[in-house]
Amino acid sequence: MTPSPGTLIDTGETTERDHEPLYNVVLLDDNDHSYDYVIEMLGKLFFMSPTLAFQHAVEVDTKGRTIVLTCDREAAEFGRQQIHNYGADPRMDRSQGSMSAIVEPANT
Repeated sequence: MTPSPGTLIDTGETTERDHEPLYNVVLLDDNDHSYDYVIEMLGKLFFMSPTLAFQHAVEVDTKGRTIVLTCDREAAEFGRQQIHNYGADPRMDRSQGSMSAIVEPANT
């Protein structure tokens, strides 16, 4: 049987990338950004559906944090930077800048 293009074949071999640790991008809560801002930002930056983005907005609001992405360190740091660069919430006068996010090992 010949695999079709794009089909992965498990050869039993592992690569260095298979053993890279994973990191979480964690969005942190504040009172200077609206749910609409969070939903819009997560949709634009991480291609989340409005339903999933709303769930993250509720979680960050009620728990103080939410994991929005788990990936390798380089991609996680890029994701965090994207959040930091997103800008203030135009819906709230007191919003002076972007939300905060951190990168942490996924094992915590």
